[in-house]
Amino acid sequence: MKLKEITKVDSKGRITIPLVIREALDVREGMNVVIIADVEKKEIVLTPLPKESKLLEVAFEIADRPGSLAEVTSELAKTGIDLVLTKCTTIKRGEVAECSIVIDISKSIIASVKELEELLARIEVVKLVKIREVAHK
Repeated sequence: MKLKEITKVDSKGRITIPLVIREALDVREGMNVVIIADVEKKEIVLTPLPKESKLLEVAFEIADRPGSLAEVTSELAKTGIDLVLTKCTTIKRGEVAECSIVIDISKSIIASVKELEELLARIEVVKLVKIREVAHK
């Protein structure tokens, strides 16, 4: 079932998600919401994340070769990490790519930034890792 409502954008660019939609999706105060804008379609998709999510933003470089990203995501999947957003771009073809991912570790056996850093350090294709917690607002 799809719900449709019309709402206005205020002077600061904010919108209010109508109550019927908030209730249907269990969107509550303090939850994080992923916003994906498709510029070509002129479309925005909002995806609420449970309040108990423990989100981390991970930026890293990987070897630019077939299967590198799959190797990283496979290792993350083995620990129960949920990928929320993934963006990778080739910097120098055949040599290096950079990735930025947002992950949820709330249901993972990885419980801290340190453990995640240690896991990523063991993956041969991964270089220059930076991790930050995404605070619930």
